[in-house]
Amino acid sequence: MDCIFCKIAAGDIPASKVFENEEVIAFDDINPQTPVHTLVIPKKHLVNINDLNKENSNIMAHIFLAVKEVAAIKGIKEKGYRILINNGEAAHQEVGHLHVHIFGGRESLGPMIKKSK
Repeated sequence: MDCIFCKIAAGDIPASKVFENEEVIAFDDINPQTPVHTLVIPKKHLVNINDLNKENSNIMAHIFLAVKEVAAIKGIKEKGYRILINNGEAAHQEVGHLHVHIFGGRESLGPMIKKSK
């Protein structure tokens, strides 16, 4: 499999690791959109939310608990942060491996989505 996030999770590609446990790894985005921009991924390859089922859906609990840990580590837990999952092509998912973006570290993150005209 030629998945860059699987290679990061396996340690084959270096990343700026923020948090790791048996199920997930969190690392800083190489093209940050905010002062804090960290990704949390499951170590097991899942393309996106559409790959979840009864047997593997507990990974979302691990991901969101990791989000909470990353927010504390990065110092944005109290002030607030945004989490985002791009799911599929129309949502601009750029890497075909389930991942959560954590954004924060500035006074305001602005509106969630701009309205279409």
